[in-house]
Amino acid sequence: MPELEFDLINSQGKSVSGDDYSGRVRMLFFGFTSCPDVCPTALQKLNQVTSGLDPELQDEVLTLFVSVDPKRDTPERLAKYVDFFGDNIVGLTGKEPQLRELAKRYRTTFGYDEPDADGNYAVSHSSAIYVFDREGNPRLLMRPDLSGEEIRHDLAALIQEDA
Repeated sequence: MPELEFDLINSQGKSVSGDDYSGRVRMLFFGFTSCPDVCPTALQKLNQVTSGLDPELQDEVLTLFVSVDPKRDTPERLAKYVDFFGDNIVGLTGKEPQLRELAKRYRTTFGYDEPDADGNYAVSHSSAIYVFDREGNPRLLMRPDLSGEEIRHDLAALIQEDA
């Protein structure tokens, strides 16, 4: 996997890059706020994992939730969504070509289903969680079906290794 690198918009509407979040272990997850199951389940688990770390380690981990649905996921909508799942989660999005390039960088993809009569549509996306060390080097590729304890163990080891 390549280093953590992106130029996107955060949930406050500001342009940010991967370097803006350096100094912490980062978990990158692609999704969208209208996701009925995978995204809320994964974000809840990642928040529980982070909250379950020793208190002095909790602020050493940051989840970067990249919405691949820029038509619906405005910065305001992203802010409400990620705030629901905890303090150490940042919502990010961008224009579709930027998001496609980022997905390609990490060898994943996403797609949009045809809208229904009300204009609603599903978005297919990866459920992988990409983990980077404090310097943005790729370290782990996790599946969301790992137990919270397994993820917590790996994160704690990575935080302490980097300290």
